[in-house]
Amino acid sequence: MSVKRINAGPRMSSAVVHGDTVYLAGLTADDAKADVKGQTAQILAKIDKFLAEAGTDKSKILSANIWLTDIGTWGQMNEVWDKWVAPGNSPARATVEAKLANPALKVEIMVQAAK
Repeated sequence: MSVKRINAGPRMSSAVVHGDTVYLAGLTADDAKADVKGQTAQILAKIDKFLAEAGTDKSKILSANIWLTDIGTWGQMNEVWDKWVAPGNSPARATVEAKLANPALKVEIMVQAAK
């Protein structure tokens, strides 16, 4: 079975397609100065882009892992997430508090989707 890598670099790929499954890397915002809502919106736009490149969309997301640097911002992140997630197609999801690689980042999201 073939493996397709999207935005492949020396350390990681932004997305990998294997068979009918798409694996996205943990994605973060490009503008780390934005608040939690702004960073979440940027990440969700990236998810839409990479899923489209892989031949699928958010309605086929199977699971999502979300990391917040402050779990107290869970509600703010969810305001953006709830407006974005495909109605009737919410994935299995986990959200936890964790330190991220760049202290300015507030959110990181990783998803897996079917094609």
